[in-house]
Amino acid sequence: MIGLNNLGGCHGSSGPNSIDPKTNKPYGASFPLVTVEDWVNSQAHLLDYLDITQVAAVIGGSLGGMQALQWTLAYPDRIKHALVIASAPNLTAQNIAFNEVARQAIMTDPEFYDGDYYAHNTVPHRGLRIARMLGHITYLSDDAMGEKFGRKLKDKIKYNFDVEFEMESYLRYQGDKFAGEFDANTYLRMTRALDYYDPALDFGGDLSAALKNAKAEFLVVSFTSDWRFSTTRSREIVKALLDNELTVSYAEVTAAHGHDAFLMPDAHYHAILRSYLSKIEV
Repeated sequence: MIGLNNLGGCHGSSGPNSIDPKTNKPYGASFPLVTVEDWVNSQAHLLDYLDITQVAAVIGGSLGGMQALQWTLAYPDRIKHALVIASAPNLTAQNIAFNEVARQAIMTDPEFYDGDYYAHNTVPHRGLRIARMLGHITYLSDDAMGEKFGRKLKDKIKYNFDVEFEMESYLRYQGDKFAGEFDANTYLRMTRALDYYDPALDFGGDLSAALKNAKAEFLVVSFTSDWRFSTTRSREIVKALLDNELTVSYAEVTAAHGHDAFLMPDAHYHAILRSYLSKIEV
């Protein structure tokens, strides 16, 4: 099994916070935008380096699902199976809007300094915090938030703008944690890569035509409460695959956790993955 950090990330591969050997300073804003296609190509280069000519399966959830799909398009002879989980062939206008609000929160933070905050020995903490808080709202379903937090109060109502509800406390905690761990320039580039990915763009929006050269067998999994990458988007992928007479299995899992469901220890979901993977010949 091979797992790697995406190019442009901040936890392994070269990214905006890496040192540019030409300047001995972080790349910062000068680090280029990267795309899903770039990520998949970099992964293929890694396999070349490891002398691996073919893989049994590529597995990815959400943005990783887009990469799994792209593998079947860019390298159809190198991949036997693709597991595309809680994903979509491209982002809806609403999803692009969420990403833009998150980016604006970061880029308008006074500590952002046009992406070169490293030189100022600071971090756009407030912007990252808001971006993460917004993200968490979209990753969860209303039912999941209601079950976990409801309208629970931290203490007696004080009628001010401090933390009154448990939901507020959770969002602030997640925002602060994220801002202390994740690089803002990486966040901007990751969300932009999501925005740009659209394999059907060069085919007049025809996803079936875009997938005509794919050869892999597919497992596509979606979750009923995932409103950010809805089951409808997964069905679009399934239809396009079937239009090309490809072998595809589809599972629509009943789950209450929203987009985060693919990260949860759901017995039914995991049984589906185990069942499919057990039939793959390595």
